[in-house]
Amino acid sequence: MTELLATGAVRKMKTALDDPVSYTLILSGQEIPLNHYLGRQLQLQFHGVINCIHCNRKTNKSFNQGYCYPCFTRLAQCDSCIVSPEKCHFAAGTCREPEWGEQHCMIDHIVYLANTSGIKVGITRTSQVPTRWMDQGATQARPIFRVASRLHSGLVEATFKAHIADKTNWQAMLKADAEPVDLEDVRRRLMDDCSAELDALMQAHGIQAITELVDEPDIHIRYPVLEYPRKVTSLNPDKTPSLGGTLLGIKGQYLLFDTGVINMRKYGGYQLSLTTE
Repeated sequence: MTELLATGAVRKMKTALDDPVSYTLILSGQEIPLNHYLGRQLQLQFHGVINCIHCNRKTNKSFNQGYCYPCFTRLAQCDSCIVSPEKCHFAAGTCREPEWGEQHCMIDHIVYLANTSGIKVGITRTSQVPTRWMDQGATQARPIFRVASRLHSGLVEATFKAHIADKTNWQAMLKADAEPVDLEDVRRRLMDDCSAELDALMQAHGIQAITELVDEPDIHIRYPVLEYPRKVTSLNPDKTPSLGGTLLGIKGQYLLFDTGVINMRKYGGYQLSLTTE
């Protein structure tokens, strides 16, 4: 017998750093604890309607994980400097939304190491630790710098890019947990390799703007996965409005079904129904 669990506009899944991570699917404010449905049949039905996650207007196409085109071109949170923070132009007076920039960019950020599909460097606001790591599917993570703004985090991250990845291979991340790595050893090697560039950044911006974190503990994260897929097949509600199957796991922002995987964050604003049998 089919049971309707919830219906509405989907948002990024909520996470809690439990063992394993606890996931909650949100459909128009309705919260469904997904760990409870591991090993059970779940079905997602797309109703052909997309509402912008910012202004709620209907849109035929979603941009940047849930925005309508006017919001995509207007909002600071959709600007290119969000993807490339070293290109922050707040100081030039050209930020799309200076007040938003003050609240979200001109605040402390963390530069971190994470083990997702392998070791990578990343940045996030201090308030997003450890959420950012769970959203990326990291099994290990460690803060290595605290900086005064998003720009500073981008400058430090850019310094490391010649020596370490800054992206996750999401297909590999969904096939298995990454092999454990000594993050302290990686941190020390990066500090040695980039010492001249880091010293120059600290001299240019001040040691209070860029602070090395030496004794931070590693965070270990385990995900609710019964079985990883041998082959990663993406499910797309635009192409297949009714999708799902047996829920075999949840990792990052992905649901892992026996029929394929779906990135729930990518489809923010899509009007969906969730049912179980």
